[in-house]
Amino acid sequence: MLTGNLLWVLIGAILLGVAAGLNGTFAFLQKQSLVGDAAAHAALPGIAIAYLVFQQKDLPILMLGAAITSALAVYMIQWIVGNSKLKADAAIGFVLSVFFGIGIVLLTIVNQSGTGNQSGLNDFIFGKAATMAKSDLVWLSGSALLIILMCLLFFKEWKLMIFDPVFAKGIGLPVERLRVLLTALTVLTIVTGIQAVGVILMAAMLIIPAAAARFWSNHLGIILVTSAFFGALSGALGTIISSLRTGLSTGPIIVLCAASLFLISYFFAPTRGFISKSLKKKAFKQRKVVKEAVNHE
Repeated sequence: MLTGNLLWVLIGAILLGVAAGLNGTFAFLQKQSLVGDAAAHAALPGIAIAYLVFQQKDLPILMLGAAITSALAVYMIQWIVGNSKLKADAAIGFVLSVFFGIGIVLLTIVNQSGTGNQSGLNDFIFGKAATMAKSDLVWLSGSALLIILMCLLFFKEWKLMIFDPVFAKGIGLPVERLRVLLTALTVLTIVTGIQAVGVILMAAMLIIPAAAARFWSNHLGIILVTSAFFGALSGALGTIISSLRTGLSTGPIIVLCAASLFLISYFFAPTRGFISKSLKKKAFKQRKVVKEAVNHE
């Protein structure tokens, strides 16, 4: 039997899973998944700075701070790649480490400030979905619905931008603006989910459902639906499993459920899965041996 608060957490986790699955698919196919990881880690100093400035734990204020530093981290990665010889992976690693380190230092300062209102900020590291207030879950659900709506509205434009940017420019689509919009939506997705899943694990919600869905199809529409389903299922299973025993953190359980779905997809997907590919290779080798034997005769 689902209690009132657990039902709200379940709904919020499902909507977050769908939003992360949809937005994560576009980021995954554009090879921007690790940028999302950096943006997630970069949200931590924004949360701490927002608290230090306003001395309040109001969620909109903290999320605004998180959004600003996450967007700044993404901009810094793009600037480093465009103005130095460093490759994207090195720039991402540098920015992620620096911002997360600053966040940990600022959280230490907050925890030692003695203001009496700082308890709970550490929960943003690993998430606290099970203890979120109803008002927080309303905000999360509304933001997740906005992300889902935006992904559906810009489906055709982002599809062209990712798979054929030259053609997209040729027909007059503002490709650079579409990239900026997709990046902004990725930041919003991260900011939406960090209170539930945490800054360390939120990137997994962007990457894992999309990566798992990729094993099941080559068609973007099917991949999006599958990724959204995997995200929703991970959110639902993680919430229910974590509610069965006191002390289990919802965020990590959600990510473990998503990882389990990835492993199932990796091994058992009908055309791109490991078992299917192994059987095809085995059948091909057998046909080759038979053909060589016939030719030899």
